[in-house]
Amino acid sequence: MNEDKINVLLIEPNKYPKMIEIADSLEAMQELVGGGIEEYMPYDDDIALVCNDESKMIGLPLNRAIYLENDGKKEMIDIIAGKFFICYAPLESEKYLSLPDELAKKYEAQFKYPERFFRDFGGNITAQPFKPKSKEQER
Repeated sequence: MNEDKINVLLIEPNKYPKMIEIADSLEAMQELVGGGIEEYMPYDDDIALVCNDESKMIGLPLNRAIYLENDGKKEMIDIIAGKFFICYAPLESEKYLSLPDELAKKYEAQFKYPERFFRDFGGNITAQPFKPKSKEQER
C-alpha cells in the first residue's frame, strides 16, 4: 500500500459496503463525503465514522442507523445521512489509518444491508434492512 493512501470501508445509501483506497488528505476525505467532514465515534473499537458534517441539514439521503446494545436490546441512537466511511483511529495516532482486516470484516457485516427508514404513527423512526436484488440494481 502507498503511504499516501489509506484503506477505508465506504458505506453509501442503498448499496453494500466496500473497501476502497483513498488519498490520505483532508481534500480527498471531503470529496468522498461531499463536504466538510465530521468524525463520529459511537463504538468501543478504535474506529471513526467519517461523514459530511452538514448531511442532515442539506438533505442528503438517509443511509444507516447507528445502534447501541443495552441488556441485549438494540437501541437506535442516530442515523447517518449521505456517504460515510470507516477508518482506523487509535487515540495515540494524530491521523486516520487504514482499517485493519478484522475491523473491516466486523463493520462490513454490521452495515452490510442498506436500510429504508419509516416514521410510525407514534412519530418514532424505524429502520428496515433490505437486500438489493443484484449489484446492478443498487441505487
